[in-house]
Amino acid sequence: MNIKRAKEEIEHTVKAYLAKDALGEYAIPAIRQRPILLMGPPGIGKTQVMEQVARECGVALVAYTITHHTRQSAVGLPFIRQRNYGGRDVSVTEYTMSEIIASIYAKMEATGLKEGILFIDEINCVSETLAPTMLQFLQCKTFGNQAVPAGWVIVAAGNPPEYNKSVRDFDIVTLDRVRRMDIEPDLPVWKDYARAAHIHSAILSYLELHPQNFYQINADVDGTQFVTARGWEDLSNLLDTYETLGLQADEDLIREYIQHPKIAEDFSAYLDLYYKYRDDYGVEEILAGQAKPAVFARLLQAPFDERLSLVSLILSGLSTRFTASRQADAVADSCYAFLRETKKALATVPEDIPDGSAEMFHQQIADYDAETQQKREAGLLSKDALTTRLQVLAVLRGWEGELRRANAAGTQEAFDLLRGQFRSLADARETAQQAASAALEAAFDFMEQAFAESQEMVVFVTELTVNPVSHAFLTENGCERYFQYNKDLLLDHRKAALQQELAAEQRRHGGV
Repeated sequence: MNIKRAKEEIEHTVKAYLAKDALGEYAIPAIRQRPILLMGPPGIGKTQVMEQVARECGVALVAYTITHHTRQSAVGLPFIRQRNYGGRDVSVTEYTMSEIIASIYAKMEATGLKEGILFIDEINCVSETLAPTMLQFLQCKTFGNQAVPAGWVIVAAGNPPEYNKSVRDFDIVTLDRVRRMDIEPDLPVWKDYARAAHIHSAILSYLELHPQNFYQINADVDGTQFVTARGWEDLSNLLDTYETLGLQADEDLIREYIQHPKIAEDFSAYLDLYYKYRDDYGVEEILAGQAKPAVFARLLQAPFDERLSLVSLILSGLSTRFTASRQADAVADSCYAFLRETKKALATVPEDIPDGSAEMFHQQIADYDAETQQKREAGLLSKDALTTRLQVLAVLRGWEGELRRANAAGTQEAFDLLRGQFRSLADARETAQQAASAALEAAFDFMEQAFAESQEMVVFVTELTVNPVSHAFLTENGCERYFQYNKDLLLDHRKAALQQELAAEQRRHGGV
């Protein structure tokens, strides 16, 4: 199965294992809650899936790569305890709490979440001394003499033997006590994730042209050469930061992430061209509605991969604007909700308390900050959600500064000042939305003049449809030409694809 299907299964399992009956007991007893065993190649996204599932289910996550631990950290350290058996004092060996079990209790205490997921990675790559402990863990849900707390779902992951020489096979007794899911790399599924995760547009464009280079692990006389989904994502993060700093990524740097020499060389050459196309075609000028006439002449002679790269660059520029608009929306909405609570709180502040309004507002901000940190510690905030909350905090602290400088005499005066600050924020949101809409119209002007209803237009409209950021923006703000192309052009494209499939089917059956 692919990683998307595995995520759905894990999410459903967490909900089922944590469901309770009318008496408040777990509907499926802990002893019948089979651990999930994910088997798949390295770098496919198993850990990221667990973070997403925990966040979306609102539970805690404790993740361990078990190969980093010894038997003592997993089982606990031995110590001598005095016991009395049959009237005779004896010394017996017991064990301290497992570091892994202790980390679950620490997570519960830190986050306030009593239920969660215990994720153990590389479970079939442990040392010989730790292997029996892992089998006991999967069969009995214990480390040493300590059980995994109730309400914690166990998920383990491992690599098939073809990817790791240290792999140990599980016996049938263990396998009969787990739910095994075998996962394979799947580029279309990863692209769905990549769009939502804002993976660099050059990587998505390159893999659109060279899908065979998405995931490879090859062993030859020169050693193991590989490229994984994890490698592409980590490289994307670096490219984004390099661009912000005005730095250039070269082939040597790319090889540090894409450890397959030929693919790294190929992507490095493509990335250089990608940046060159951005500058030569003037993507920012296109999105400002000021495309140069020479651009259209050049496109007439350009190969398909160059034209597709330009479409990707235009989409990337739009995505940046859509993201800014959506972020401004989210910040404004959160600040509006905060302001409503402030209005209620101000009604309880006595008018004769010096700086009472400012102190109350300060306390509200402190509470919001504490809630943000708690959610962050619990892993309940996505990157976008955390960005929104941090921006909200920055805005609110700015408002607090204005409130203190104004030295408002009463609560109504204080609220009027805060409401005025919000109007400025609402104006900024409107400006961001208008900028994104204007860029979208300019992009359609260019696409129509340069490509008409060609394959490039199909790619353009399709990406606007499947990209979560653009889809959300279009749903909220609309675009007449998008909806028209989405209805007509993509429908025609689907009809053509269906006709090709029918024709191929007829040829297979001898034209019958």
